[in-house]
Amino acid sequence: NCVYCWAKDYAKRLALMGVEPYKTHVFKPAFAEWRLKRKFGKGSFIFVADMGDMWGEWVPKVWIDKVLDAIRSKPGTKFLFLTKNPKRYRDFQEKFTENMMLGATIETNRDYKLTKAPTPRERYEEMKSLRWKHKALVIEPILDFDLEFISWIKEISPRRIYVGYDNYDNKLPEPIMDKTKRLINELYEIKDVRAKAIRKAWYEKESHEL
Repeated sequence: NCVYCWAKDYAKRLALMGVEPYKTHVFKPAFAEWRLKRKFGKGSFIFVADMGDMWGEWVPKVWIDKVLDAIRSKPGTKFLFLTKNPKRYRDFQEKFTENMMLGATIETNRDYKLTKAPTPRERYEEMKSLRWKHKALVIEPILDFDLEFISWIKEISPRRIYVGYDNYDNKLPEPIMDKTKRLINELYEIKDVRAKAIRKAWYEKESHEL
């Protein structure tokens, strides 16, 4: 129930188009088990459950176990997990393999209360303590932050970072573009940073140019 969720509306569109599992479940948790049989080319990089959170407390353990089993059988393919509940990674620590990248969305170091997920600080604490070398951090949609945020990122020590602005005109409390660019430039020195939709904040004047 993030206020900026894009997936909920998209799921409704897919449901109207007859696409499963959305046709049956719309945006309720569902296990598309048939997808586990899909084959991927060697070197592929797959984003798992990109329209849901496989690590939410509401997800049955047996679903997660079956996904992990399928991924372990595809060592030539790399898979990205993304969650706002990284503490659940702890329950499956012994089942992770080298082709799994464990990611978390942390949009800021401030708690703007725009979501019912664990707070940014809780997510940061869990990712910092996670003993796994293949970690990813998604700062999207980026929200305004304090300098402490840079320290958080360095302490998490992710292998890959994605940064991007909201694409759906939600009028979020986002930073000006120059501030985001300074953050990206600092992170470039130490991480693999993938800049996505980088633009002026919705409230910025025309004076803030690239």
